[in-house]
Amino acid sequence: MKTRTIATLLTVIISGTAGAEDAKNQVTSFLDDHQEDFSKVAMDIWNYAEVGYQEEKSSALLQSQLKEASFQIEPGVAGMPTAFIASWGQGKPVIAILAEYDALPGLSQQVATERQDAGGTAGHACGHHLFGTASTAAAIAAKEWLQRSGTSGTIRLYGTPAEEGGAGKVYMVREGFFEDVDVSIGWHPGDNNDASPVTSLANISTKFRFYGRSAHAAGAPDQGRSALDAVESLNYMVNLMREHVDSTARIHYIITRGGEAPNVVPDFAEVYYYTRHPDVVALRGIWERVHKAAEGAALGTGTRMEYEIIHGIYA
Repeated sequence: MKTRTIATLLTVIISGTAGAEDAKNQVTSFLDDHQEDFSKVAMDIWNYAEVGYQEEKSSALLQSQLKEASFQIEPGVAGMPTAFIASWGQGKPVIAILAEYDALPGLSQQVATERQDAGGTAGHACGHHLFGTASTAAAIAAKEWLQRSGTSGTIRLYGTPAEEGGAGKVYMVREGFFEDVDVSIGWHPGDNNDASPVTSLANISTKFRFYGRSAHAAGAPDQGRSALDAVESLNYMVNLMREHVDSTARIHYIITRGGEAPNVVPDFAEVYYYTRHPDVVALRGIWERVHKAAEGAALGTGTRMEYEIIHGIYA
């Protein structure tokens, strides 16, 4: 249903309300006729289950579908091998359709309603196997209508990698690929079907890395400076901070490195944070408090802290 909604929106944007019903019938008929083909594409991407910036097979599959439909393909845009832009048509309006196809690490899953590990390292818990496929199907359906009706307009599908923690779209925007776009349409799998403007939380993701000094945890613990202690100190302070931030804020983390053996004081540890808020100005203030807590954790444990901002998204 969502694929039909996107395709119908495209025809209305291009042609206006006049003739919209006929355009809707044309695009939905095309989608119905090709449902089996696009379902196979979705399940292939489900089985590929490739994480962000590594979606080589998934990206290539969507590109091949669009190329077969006579779209012009520009692969590897914005320095990302799995990003691409597929265009068809000419003139205004220029309509961008967003397509995502990355999987989440650690969520390998069989096609089942209960948890059944498929034996892989990643999975499509957020439905991006449907996201990229449906956007591609809608773009091709709208192109078919444009071609038959002789209407001017440009359909441009943006293959955007790494939505899950990488923000591939940010790099594409920074390189100017959206500057001539009149409207951009996206969607996401959900439990209802509607067409409405929505927003998401602004997000700054950061890896905090702490460097200490190794020592034998039983024989000479006084000689060590635990990087894991620094991570745990940071996490403790942030968890105390939750009471004193706006209730719409979201702060979550995982410890990605915590040492190698219990009897060795860890000289390196890393924690990966997402900090979110609806307002980017407020978010920056919250992130700065997390950063100060990381500096304090290093100071209190006699370790050294470095951080790397992985991505930032402006809501």
